[in-house]
Amino acid sequence: MKQDVISFEILADGTISFITDAVSGTNHASADELLKQMTTTMGGSRETKKRSRLGAMHGHSHGGHYHVH
Repeated sequence: MKQDVISFEILADGTISFITDAVSGTNHASADELLKQMTTTMGGSRETKKRSRLGAMHGHSHGGHYHVH
């Protein structure tokens, strides 16, 4: 069974980038809520970016804090 994973990277400019592959339907809403709460806690705004179809389905950025799933 595939695990749902959220990875992160702190970039040189202090931006936190969150990256995921496709998240299962069971966990999608809770993963999205987790990232929403992290945005609120860290401040900033949330932005969605897509990776190529060979990568993930879609991404979100939180005031420079970016993840894809």
